[in-house]
Amino acid sequence: MQVVNPSGVRMEGSEGAGKTEATHERIRKLADGNAVVVFTISGCCMCHVVKQLLFGLGVGPTIFELDHDEAGQEIHAILRSLSRRDGRQQAVPAVFVAGKYLGGIETVMACHINGTLVPLLKDSGALWL
Repeated sequence: MQVVNPSGVRMEGSEGAGKTEATHERIRKLADGNAVVVFTISGCCMCHVVKQLLFGLGVGPTIFELDHDEAGQEIHAILRSLSRRDGRQQAVPAVFVAGKYLGGIETVMACHINGTLVPLLKDSGALWL
């Protein structure tokens, strides 16, 4: 498991669209640079369930805890917009696999139940077996 250091990536842009663009770029770089990224809030039970499922399958996802980062609220707002497009109301946990937004707990659990999660994780390089 890798927990992203809050000071690891410095945001550029001071206000408005520039700040939002920098935050989008930060999310994109995190997602593209890791096989699996899970955006969470510490203490969230649904986030815990997704992390435990992935750990149980043998995946070591990159965990980004929004409440431990100064840009967490802005990232959370962006994740809310992604989850709305997906038809879901919950913004976290937000799971990215191979640089693409997979979804929240409902999508991850549905993929696990219908048997598509493990092949997806294998294709992303997160699982080798």
